[in-house]
Amino acid sequence: MKTIVLGDSGAAVEDVQHRLALIDLLDGTQEDGVFGEKTAEAVRAFRKQAGLPEGDEVDEHTWSALVDASYSLGDRTLYLRMPYFHGHDVLELQQALGALGFMSGHMDGIFGATTESGVRKFQRNMGLPSDGIVGAYTFAAIRNLHHSWEGKKPSTLQVSMGFARAADVLEQHAICLFGTDDFTRGVASRMSNLSLATNPASKIVSADSLLVRPDDAMLLVRIALPGDASISADDHAPRVSFEPNDTLALRMAPAVAAGQKKTPPRLTIELPGTVWEDAGEARSMQHYAITLLDALCTTLAQ
Repeated sequence: MKTIVLGDSGAAVEDVQHRLALIDLLDGTQEDGVFGEKTAEAVRAFRKQAGLPEGDEVDEHTWSALVDASYSLGDRTLYLRMPYFHGHDVLELQQALGALGFMSGHMDGIFGATTESGVRKFQRNMGLPSDGIVGAYTFAAIRNLHHSWEGKKPSTLQVSMGFARAADVLEQHAICLFGTDDFTRGVASRMSNLSLATNPASKIVSADSLLVRPDDAMLLVRIALPGDASISADDHAPRVSFEPNDTLALRMAPAVAAGQKKTPPRLTIELPGTVWEDAGEARSMQHYAITLLDALCTTLAQ
């Protein structure tokens, strides 16, 4: 590209000014297409901010950095490709995924494999096709949760209240827990038993404990194992992965909200397997039941 310098004018200068205004380095009223002193001052500030050599010229490196810095989340479709997408919109995406509990690690503004994995987890959580492509529906889901991530740092710690301190929550929310094999049914049954032991009026019960058919207001929570063949390909219920369990409650919150909008209301929680560490089957069931119920109560109490 031709380097843009002080005194130049035209559409290219106006584009530079527009991008500088987007990142608050230039007043929008000064987008006049003339590279004057105010624009030069903004370019100098941007080059310093971007770690580029001092100067007020817009060369190829400065232009590339300015384009990256002026992207906002939703301006373009993001997905894993070579070369990687990079820019401020990717950084915003990473910050949102981090604050929502779907991504940890260095926020570098580069859409690599770690970011794609976080996107897929978020999409499963929200009942969206888990294709790793950040398009219109994924953008909309992230925007709808802006109050949960804007201005917040990435979270790696689970905020937990403990179901034993959630007696009121247990009787305020009607939830039917179920599994489709012996192990997951055992986890659902143990969650139900823990709920009822904490509060006899609990409405969080397993399908085996129900005496009547669940009504349309009852949230159906399926406990599943990886590769559960009983889940149809067109079942777009929000899907929450048990691991990493330190962010389970954080990730469960948007999934519960999305699941309650389905007809019937439904949600799937996927366990990592039938063995927790080196524990036997019964102890593994109990561990998963305690952890899941704690996360569920934490979510419902918010």
